[in-house]
Amino acid sequence: TNPGFMVRITQAGLDYAHQQGIAILEKELAQLKLPDISGDSRVMRVGKVHYELSRLRLRDFHLPYSRITPISNVGLQVSISNAFAELDGDWRVKFLFVRDHGSFDLKVENVYIKISLRLGSDAAGKPTISTSDCSTRISSIRVLFSGKFGWLYNLFHSVIESRFRKILEGKICDLVTKSVHNELQTYMQTLPVTARIDAKTGIDYALVAPPRATAQSLDADLKGEFYSLAHRSTVPFSPLPLAFPSDHDRMVYFGASSYFFNTAGIAYHKAGALVFEITDTTIPKDADFHLNTSIFSAFIPHLEEMYPNMPMKFRLSTPTAPFLTIGPGGISLKPIVDAQAYAILPDSSLAPLFVLSLVRNVSAVINERSGHIVGSLDVGRIRLSLKNSAVGSFQVRTMQSLMNILTSNVLLPRLNARLNEGFPLPMPDRIQLSNILVRFHQNFLLLGADVHFQPK
Repeated sequence: TNPGFMVRITQAGLDYAHQQGIAILEKELAQLKLPDISGDSRVMRVGKVHYELSRLRLRDFHLPYSRITPISNVGLQVSISNAFAELDGDWRVKFLFVRDHGSFDLKVENVYIKISLRLGSDAAGKPTISTSDCSTRISSIRVLFSGKFGWLYNLFHSVIESRFRKILEGKICDLVTKSVHNELQTYMQTLPVTARIDAKTGIDYALVAPPRATAQSLDADLKGEFYSLAHRSTVPFSPLPLAFPSDHDRMVYFGASSYFFNTAGIAYHKAGALVFEITDTTIPKDADFHLNTSIFSAFIPHLEEMYPNMPMKFRLSTPTAPFLTIGPGGISLKPIVDAQAYAILPDSSLAPLFVLSLVRNVSAVINERSGHIVGSLDVGRIRLSLKNSAVGSFQVRTMQSLMNILTSNVLLPRLNARLNEGFPLPMPDRIQLSNILVRFHQNFLLLGADVHFQPK
């Protein structure tokens, strides 16, 4: 299934996300709880020694070097090298008839951690992430004991260091797995599968396949389909393949297909949202006319006789959902609009007068604002034709200028006001976009951006 909407996170975007994740992991590792250690060891010329190490406190844990790599058809790999930590604690010793205690410092150096992350999707179409593999290797542990019998501990430090190494290596991977589940997976779940646009429509952003890693990026294919909240039905056409370019200057790229925008037209048409009424009260005050039968009698001879000086109303609607095309030159559409004219009678009832068919070339300007796709329309000259008339035949071309004013000064501002509110992009919580790039390609709009994450 081809996606209606596509998201690509480039290596730059993965690096930025990785920085945020490493900062969280570093804080969590610094709070790692270590168990007390006790045991017996035989020391030359001393004999059997019983030792206890307790109140182990990690002072810090640093992850200075790390990188994230997408592995094609597998997922993501995080490699951490030269990590180091320091901790301290208390020791207690018993041998022969001697008992003593003191403190110790421990330095952990050259820690190497390799984490493999598996990407998937759940039944609702949300992304999932889990740890498929984790390994930790600690090259150097040094323990320094202080106190009266500190020298004794230093005689069998290798036993202590070996136990510390085994405990730490296991604890680090346990914490990584827990952090991926509690922090990263929980955060991924904030990505909306459906986005309610208004009282009539929503967008389906469910994954149509698990996210896939390539050598240079992480790609997610989304359904990208508008739907009517009142009555969702199958779209009568399918999305075309998206020939995504290999751009990598931005952290993230969004690909909104012509399918995505055209399902918006279908959803709003089915919801009855593409119906507009124009009356005299909606005409700008600086216009030099009033919407009544007197002004139209100049074009329609019988109108003034049948409905003398009565207010009028136009009801504009689309007989079919508007259909747009996207190409390298931009977005264009040629909607057909029916304009039903009425005379408003003294008792407020409506008398049908005539129906005009309006065809107009429309182009769109698209941008991003506050995580939303926003836009505005620009229109060309209207072509008019008469569909039917209850007031006799007349030359519609004589009404050209008047209908241009009605659509440009009344209808267009309403449409642009709605488009200016925008439609939300599929993003998890606390993400801001900047350095926006907008490009048009065959059958889709490409929107590139850099990302800023706002911590809690």
